[in-house]
Amino acid sequence: MDDELLELQRQFEFAQQVKSSVRLSDRNVVELVQKLQELGVIDFDLLHTVTGKEYITQEQLRNEITREISKLGRVSVIDLADTIGVDLYHVEKQAQDVVLNDPGLMLVQGEIISQSYWDSIAEEINERLQECSQIAVAELAGQLQVGSELVQSVLEPRLGTLVKARLEGGQLYTPAYVERVTAMVRGASRGIFVPSNLSGLWAPLQQLVQEMNGASGVAVENSFFQSIFNRLLKEEEMLGSLRAGTHWTPSAFAIAQKECVDSSFSQNSYISYESMQKLGISQAVQFLQSRYPDGTPLAAVFIHSSMIEMLDSATEDAIEQNSWIDSLSVLPSSFTSQDANKMLLLCPSVQSALKAEKALILGESYVLSSGFVKGIYDQIEKEAEAFSIQASTASLIDPSSKSSESTESVPANTDKGSKKKKGKSVSTKAATVETVPDDEEDARPKSKRNQKKGRDSSSSQKLDSKAGGKKESVKAQENNNIIPPDEWVMKKIVDSVPEFEDDGTENPDSILKHLADHMKPMLINSLKERRKKIFTENADRMRRLIDDLQKKLDESFLNMQLYEKALELFEDDQSTSVVLHRHLLRTTAATITDTLLHGLDIHNKLKNGTEVGESKTQDQVLLDSSERTALAKNLNGSLSKKALALVEALEGKRVDTFMITFRDLAEESGLVLKKLDKKLERTLLHSYRKDLISQVSTESDPVALLAKVVSLFFIKVHNKALQAPGRAISAAISHLKDKLDESAYKTLTDYQTATVTLLALMSASSGEEHDCSADRILTKRELLESQMPLLRTLVLGDSQPQQS
Repeated sequence: MDDELLELQRQFEFAQQVKSSVRLSDRNVVELVQKLQELGVIDFDLLHTVTGKEYITQEQLRNEITREISKLGRVSVIDLADTIGVDLYHVEKQAQDVVLNDPGLMLVQGEIISQSYWDSIAEEINERLQECSQIAVAELAGQLQVGSELVQSVLEPRLGTLVKARLEGGQLYTPAYVERVTAMVRGASRGIFVPSNLSGLWAPLQQLVQEMNGASGVAVENSFFQSIFNRLLKEEEMLGSLRAGTHWTPSAFAIAQKECVDSSFSQNSYISYESMQKLGISQAVQFLQSRYPDGTPLAAVFIHSSMIEMLDSATEDAIEQNSWIDSLSVLPSSFTSQDANKMLLLCPSVQSALKAEKALILGESYVLSSGFVKGIYDQIEKEAEAFSIQASTASLIDPSSKSSESTESVPANTDKGSKKKKGKSVSTKAATVETVPDDEEDARPKSKRNQKKGRDSSSSQKLDSKAGGKKESVKAQENNNIIPPDEWVMKKIVDSVPEFEDDGTENPDSILKHLADHMKPMLINSLKERRKKIFTENADRMRRLIDDLQKKLDESFLNMQLYEKALELFEDDQSTSVVLHRHLLRTTAATITDTLLHGLDIHNKLKNGTEVGESKTQDQVLLDSSERTALAKNLNGSLSKKALALVEALEGKRVDTFMITFRDLAEESGLVLKKLDKKLERTLLHSYRKDLISQVSTESDPVALLAKVVSLFFIKVHNKALQAPGRAISAAISHLKDKLDESAYKTLTDYQTATVTLLALMSASSGEEHDCSADRILTKRELLESQMPLLRTLVLGDSQPQQS
């Protein structure tokens, strides 16, 4: 059998060595292979080599790849393509198939690595560790030209077997090295007796390890120290507590903390959170509540119930004695006002007093009995009412008090019969001679109404809507003016309780400030209620005031219009016209102006809630220029402007200008002024004439008679009611020359001359006592008295002068 096999081998070898007589070209071989594939003789894929002269099957390609991996352990796919001589595409495809079917292989970044390769690497690493005690994974990855994650994942299953080391924070450490570092961590940790952050401990340890390893040593990560510390803590080789992974509190410190807290709390019955912070206890409230369940946490301190009992006793005494107490004065300095307030609300006596309204708490720490506060408030309330009245009337003039002074200052006539009637709008005694001063009030008869005109019933409402109308902001400002300021209230409190002055008014937390803030709203409400009551009471008085004012102005203004018409007779005589205008302005015009301004002022006071005596609303007044200006300025808005214009016109020289401004003010005030028509004029003239006739008939003063006779002549001759001062009597008589016969005119002029002479003698003899002067005055007066019947007969007799 063996011989036969040997023979066959020799024949096969011979056949191979014998050269064929027929040779196929490369092209024929390619075509032959293609034909065999078409015929199905070759039923597997063939791959060309990169030279194109050889065919290789996929199975053979895999076998060659496997053989190269077994030989090298780590081979690049690109190197396989060069070694086998097959295109890279086919090599990558088959390499993936090889790695997929063999779990001991891995394809990493274009390289095929076997587990045997990693085993050999692990052995090499272990040998290096024995020399240097630690190796960084990053360093190994750099040397192996792979990623650190891959090296770490390969080494982890081999730790403790092929690699006798510990992997921590990207570092490989030998067991001996770990034990050495553990001993360092244990010693350093046991040397800590106060709460510390472990990250601050690792820095010096890291420096120490670095010095120990020398320049070639690798820096140790904090996580390595932390893991060793956690293991030691778990094994109870160190006693303490660890918070947030890094905050270490030794048990010795915790014990000392508790002893210190217990000692302070038992001695003082309280402990402040600030002292707890100094002891290193951050969550003081939770710590104390867990340790002392019966205690009470406040804003800044933690207290024992005995502190509340002590404060309760002190406040109860203050309330029973109808006094006050500052709770902070009986508490330690570490207590805040918030602490005091919370303690007061926990005191039984304070709770019952607050419920029964026997006490109140101000500024968080002050406790005051209700009786104590009421006693102060009652006194201040009375003074606040006086302050309100004074404030509301401070800017307003009270003309009634100045009326008497003004009236008393008017010089009295030397004759008994020529005394002035104070406060009257119309007087029947006129000045008679040129020597009488211009500002002397003229005598004017009162005209009687023959018929009553219907008055506008809405005049009072109209005044309220115009003169009294104010904007809300103006009302608010006026309300503020009657409210006492804080400084005033505090001053009155100090007057009642002088001991409060020590706290000062500038301290916002003083009891004085808090008590003033408490009383201020009460005072405001009280003043508002009082003001509301006054407004209600004043409403009816305001209506009556407007009705009375309307009545007074109706008669006075008609008289003013009547007297104004007489001025037309003297328009050609400029000097006399000026005297007559000024006289009428200073007498009748001044009277009705004072009446109107006084009435508007009283109305304004009533509307503003100011108390005004009933007599003041009915008084007649005489004002001077400054008083009129002050009253005008105290009115509101446009009413004030028109009132000032009226005062200015009154000081002027033209009656017509005054009449315009007077009508404007009356219209703005809502008052209705009647216009003098022909019918009213005839009625007033008739009444005026009748009144003059009566006065002429009964007049006993020879000086006063002249002016009345001249006025009566003007009614008869010119049908005008003339109001003339003494210096205009001569000019007025001159206007009668063409209207009287020669004897009547001569009698009138002689009487006027004698009157002037009498007054001159009386003026010259004033302040001197001479019998001769007195005799001459008496003689001249007797002469005038003897002529009085003739003068009366002349003006009242049957022989009437010519009518104009």
